[in-house]
Amino acid sequence: MALQIILNLMIAFLWMLLNNDWSGSRFTVGLLLGAAVLLLLRRFWFEPFYLKRVWAILKLLLLFMRELVVSSFTVMRHILRPKLTIRPGIFAYQTSLTSDWEITLLSCLICLTPGTLTLEVSGSGQTLYIHAMDIEDADLLSEQIRGTFEQAIREVTR
Repeated sequence: MALQIILNLMIAFLWMLLNNDWSGSRFTVGLLLGAAVLLLLRRFWFEPFYLKRVWAILKLLLLFMRELVVSSFTVMRHILRPKLTIRPGIFAYQTSLTSDWEITLLSCLICLTPGTLTLEVSGSGQTLYIHAMDIEDADLLSEQIRGTFEQAIREVTR
C-alpha cells in the first residue's frame, strides 16, 4: 500500500512538472490521474488497491462521528430529564477481532462514545467488559457494536 501511495504522489508531481504549474488544482488532477493509472495496473500488484483501504478508513471515521453525535444527544436527553431513568450495567462482549491493534481500536472507539466505557480486556483478548450508562438488553447492545464498529474495523484491517 505504501508503494502505491508513493507512486501516486510521484505521478502527481510529475504531472505538475510536465505542465509547469505548481498549483493545488494541478496537484489534485495529478493525484486523480495517478489513481486512475494505478487502478488500471492493479492486476500487477500483490496487494489490493490502496484507495479501498482509504475509503474503509473514511467510512470508519464517519461511522464514529455519527455514533458520537447520536450517543451525545442520548446522554444529554438522559441528563436533562427531571427524573433519572437510566439502568447502568456491565456486560461481557465477545469479539471476533484477533490482532491487538484491532482490539485496542475497538476498545478506544467504545470509550470515546459517550455513555459507554471499556473497563477491561480479558487476557485472551476476546472478551471486553463494557460499562453502559443505560442498558436495556446486553445482547442488543452487543449486536450494535458488532454491526457497526467491529465490522468497520475488519474492513480497514483485512
